[in-house]
Amino acid sequence: MNATHNAPRQPGIDLLRGLTVAVMILVNEWAGVAGLPAWMKHVPADADAMTFVDMVFPAFLFIVGMSLPFALQARLAQAGRRGALLAVGERTAALIVTGLFMVNAEMARAGFNAPAWLLGAFLGIFLVWGSVRGGPPLAWPWRGAGGVLLIALAAVYPGGMGVHWWGILGLIGWAYGLAALLFIFASPGGRVPLALAGMAACVAWFAWGAPYVGGGGHATHTALVLAGLAAAVLLHDPDHMLAPDRATRAALLLGFLLLAVGLSLRNHFPLSKINATPSWGLACAGATLLVYLALRPLADAAPGRAAMRVLGDAARHPLLAYLLPSVIGAVLALLQAQWPAALGAGWAGIARGVVFLAAVLVLLRLLLRAGVRLKL
Repeated sequence: MNATHNAPRQPGIDLLRGLTVAVMILVNEWAGVAGLPAWMKHVPADADAMTFVDMVFPAFLFIVGMSLPFALQARLAQAGRRGALLAVGERTAALIVTGLFMVNAEMARAGFNAPAWLLGAFLGIFLVWGSVRGGPPLAWPWRGAGGVLLIALAAVYPGGMGVHWWGILGLIGWAYGLAALLFIFASPGGRVPLALAGMAACVAWFAWGAPYVGGGGHATHTALVLAGLAAAVLLHDPDHMLAPDRATRAALLLGFLLLAVGLSLRNHFPLSKINATPSWGLACAGATLLVYLALRPLADAAPGRAAMRVLGDAARHPLLAYLLPSVIGAVLALLQAQWPAALGAGWAGIARGVVFLAAVLVLLRLLLRAGVRLKL
């Protein structure tokens, strides 16, 4: 998601977000490469383990939480609680709708032209939530046309669109929306305690509510966003009234505590990205916070500035960067174009992923220079 333009930027968060988006694009491309070692793949759902690949999605959820206070505080100051709720509702809906169209394209039955259908959906999404020339969202006639296009595409989907697993963006949307509600209604001094209590409630729901009602994955994903929110308030909110050195120590303690609690829960919930267990979620939240604390001093130094020259566009426009590979994939499928077989395995496949990432970053820069934006 893109940060609100008036919200202050934190170089460390931008650096972590840019790296996470880049790794996300890489591992998604490497998923189709044969012969990779196990540590470069997702761990099976029933294995009590995880690789760095299993940490990419939770890292992004954690960063969503870290970015949330800056965007919402600016929105609250500009438009009040009602305006903030409307913005959160629209952003949540946009993420859920986009996720549902993407996951239904993946699940389409044989014989249905899913690539063309998905490209039509991306066009509709852009008309509703996009902008050109770097300005405000498109005029309402265009937005209305985009909504009509999305409704028409949903109507022609064979058998009717289904929820399935919501898609990555849908999962992010639910977690973001729930965490944002907590932030909006909490007092400034109560946001960290409520975020921690909310994380405990998410674990409790996974253990005792989800087996009967469902929503266990949403609970774990929300806990990840709340962890990022708590870390951001501790480290960057002037209303929290902690000196910088004390705030860093508190965040460091929180990181180790989350990691320890997550690993201790393995006796009850095996580490599993596929099943979105609390042990996996909390351990990844703690690890991501520790990585952020290690990266933060580098953000304003030469290594961080060099990385941001390459990854800055993806850091500032992560949703557009995330969607571009799907757009490229749909176009290639529509043209029935495939990678050469020699690039489908081993080191050649790994190199293909790196080249693909570079191509996405170049295309992203060209689109941004042309003024293309997604207002989410």
